Amino acid sequence: GEIYNFLFTSEMAIIEKIQTTIITDEEKIAKLLPQALEVYNARDNRALTLRDEDVDTFYGCVLCQSFAPTHISIITPDRIANCGAINWFDGRAAAKIDPEGPIFAIPKGELIDPIKGEYEGVNKVEYEKSLATYDRVYLYSAFEHPHTSCGCFQAIIYYIPEVDGFGLVHRDFKGECVIGETFSHMAGETSGGRQVEGRLGTGLEQLRSPKFIQADGGLARMVWMPKEIKERYRDVLEEKGLYDKTATEEEVKNVDELLPYLEKVGHPWIKGEVELPE
Repeated sequence: GEIYNFLFTSEMAIIEKIQTTIITDEEKIAKLLPQALEVYNARDNRALTLRDEDVDTFYGCVLCQSFAPTHISIITPDRIANCGAINWFDGRAAAKIDPEGPIFAIPKGELIDPIKGEYEGVNKVEYEKSLATYDRVYLYSAFEHPHTSCGCFQAIIYYIPEVDGFGLVHRDFKGECVIGETFSHMAGETSGGRQVEGRLGTGLEQLRSPKFIQADGGLARMVWMPKEIKERYRDVLEEKGLYDKTATEEEVKNVDELLPYLEKVGHPWIKGEVELPE
């Protein structure tokens, strides 16, 4: 605990007093965990009240550049950091507490494309922080100039050409996803600070954002995800009428089984009911 106290007070001069309590007793953890989750849920719900249009400043994080040197995580009201740990409010607080730290403000500048989510200020910072590797990034699309992926992302969004839709696999899923690959294998192909068309490392809370791959059809183009994630985000899937339409590992094991299942349940993307924004 003393080490943590020293770390935070030495790194963040704004902190005058701090106390750290480390709990290892499983019974105490079981009692306190719901309280902690309640705090995090309140934080996430607060973040849902803002949209990208409501602010002039986004935030960037380069904590992962030690192993992904061309990666910068763009944090906006509609886009939580890839790791899922930093939302827009967190980014704002971190940038104020440690102005010289790895999290910093990004004036979003002119909106170049409202559908794909391209901003002049974001492009400028992308070029500067990616070692001049990338000069454009779309915040609301997995194609052309997708957001770079580090390696600590919570989940991967991946394109499935056989059905022209998207799947999702998260870090805790140990089996093979519908395209026959594990998370760890896909992470190797997606990470490293690269822009990989059709692949996005992402924070799971992005599923709640109306801007989530907006240019590509949004959540309505999502056709497969692990059962655990489907249940965790049941509310947002039901709200959009997608809960009973989205396949999991329990119904569909591979791509050959995917299209027949989606046709059977009447998935709106397969039925042609989803129009891409223009």
